[in-house]
Amino acid sequence: QVTLVESGGGLVQPGGSLRLSCVASGRTGSRFTTWFRQAPGQEREFVAAIRWSGYNTYYGNSVKGRFTISGDKGKNTVYLQMNSLKPEDTAVYYCAADGGRMILSSIYTASQYDYWGQGAQVTVSS
Repeated sequence: QVTLVESGGGLVQPGGSLRLSCVASGRTGSRFTTWFRQAPGQEREFVAAIRWSGYNTYYGNSVKGRFTISGDKGKNTVYLQMNSLKPEDTAVYYCAADGGRMILSSIYTASQYDYWGQGAQVTVSS
């Protein structure tokens, strides 16, 4: 069992920055740790993922060039640095991890993940 806890959400003006953190505890051994987001009335959207073997990173088209995912294996922590935030980035951001068998082609699909955090609200508004 893996427990994920997000922190760092809040209210920010357009053009501003925030950094989210996701700390994992328990039987960690995931191949990927991923950020998704969900706005009211919309489906959960892939944001960014990191593969622990090699620290490869992957991004959704809507955040590419603005968001950066990074990880610290020793601290079991993943970060999402969000810059140049836009009102359309407003959502609940979720951290997710797989059970150790995730394949690359599946990382964009929320239903493929085994563990989820409780979510962190990010609101971009003036």
